[in-house]
Amino acid sequence: DHHVARLKIDNNRAKLLGTQLEQCSYVSTVRPVQSNIVIFDVKAPYTAASFIDKLAENDILASPFGPQTVRLVTHLDLTESMIEKTLEVLRKLNN
Repeated sequence: DHHVARLKIDNNRAKLLGTQLEQCSYVSTVRPVQSNIVIFDVKAPYTAASFIDKLAENDILASPFGPQTVRLVTHLDLTESMIEKTLEVLRKLNN
C-alpha cells in the first residue's frame, strides 16, 4: 500500500544488479529479474555462505537461498550510491 511509486526504481536497480551478475565469471546462473529480487548461483570455490561473507566484508547484505544460491533485494532504504558500490564490488570480485 505504501511506496508503490518507488517499486519501479527498486525493480530497475535489481535489473542493473542482475545484468552485472550475468557478466561475472563466478556466477553460473541468474534467474530472470522480474521484481526487486535478484537470485543467482555462484560457482565453486564459492558457496552461498562464502560469497555472502565476501559481500559482508564490503557492507553489502545478502541472503542464502540454497547451497550455491544467493538472494539480493533492493528496497527504498538503498541509495543510488549504495547500488553503485554494490555494482563496483561485484565487478571487483570478478577479477
